[in-house]
Amino acid sequence: ERTVAERTAARARAAGLGAVAVTVVAALLHLGALIARGVAADRMPWGNMYEFVLTVSFIGVAGWLVVLWKRPTLRRLGLFLTLVMMLLVATAELLLYTPVVPLVPALNSYWFIIHVATIVFSSGIFLLGVVPAAAYLMRAGYEQGRRSFPYLLAKRMPAAAALERLTFVLHAFSFPIFTFAVIAGAIWAEAAWGRPWGWDPKETWAFISWVVYAGYLHARATPSVRRNVATWLAVLGFLTVLMNLFGVNIFFEGLHSYGGLD
Repeated sequence: ERTVAERTAARARAAGLGAVAVTVVAALLHLGALIARGVAADRMPWGNMYEFVLTVSFIGVAGWLVVLWKRPTLRRLGLFLTLVMMLLVATAELLLYTPVVPLVPALNSYWFIIHVATIVFSSGIFLLGVVPAAAYLMRAGYEQGRRSFPYLLAKRMPAAAALERLTFVLHAFSFPIFTFAVIAGAIWAEAAWGRPWGWDPKETWAFISWVVYAGYLHARATPSVRRNVATWLAVLGFLTVLMNLFGVNIFFEGLHSYGGLD
C-alpha cells in the first residue's frame, strides 16, 4: 500500500500532466485562431498590435512546450508562464482588437515576411525568457533564506541554477535572430524610405533593446558579474521590448505607426 507521501506525489504528477495537456490544447486553439485571422486577411497575421501580440504570445507558449519536452523537470514554471501569456492574450482581446484590414502600402513587400517574422519570433522567445529570469531572482532569494513576498512564490519552483541556465540559453538563442531582424529592418527601410536608419521611435527602441540584451549576454559571460545582476539586465531588456510594442505605438507618432489603434 502506498504511503500518504506517495499518493500526494502521484496526485501532483497527474495534476501537472493534466495542466500540460490543457496548455497543449490551448496552444493548438491559439494557432487555429492565428491561421483563421491570416486566411481572413489574406496575409500573414502581423499587420497591427493585436495580431502581433497574439503571434508573440503563441511563440512564447510553443517555445515553452519545446522547453518542457526537453526539460520536464521545469514543469512547475509553467504556472507562471501561462499566467503571463493569459494576461497578454486578454490585453490583446479586450484592448487591442481591430477588425481585419489590408496592410498599409508601406508593408506590402517581401521584407514584411523576413523582417516581421524574425522580430515576432525573437520577441516571443524573449517573452519566454523573461519568465525564468524573474523566477530565478525570486528562487535565488528563497534559497538564500528570504521568506517575504515575492520570494515565497518561488517555494515550489525549480532550482535557481536551472532557472538561470534556461534564461541564458533562451536569450543566447534569440539574440542573433533579433540582431538579424534589426538589420533586415534597416535594409527594408533603405528600399522603402531611402535611408536605412532615421531614429524613428521604433528604430530607437529596437536599438535600445539590442544594447540591453547585448549587455546581458556580456555580463552573463563575465565571471566578475554576479548572476542576479546580469539577470536583472534580461528583465530590463524585456521591459524595453514592451515599451517598443505598446509605448511607441500608443504615445509616439512615426513611420512605424501600424498599431491599428484609434
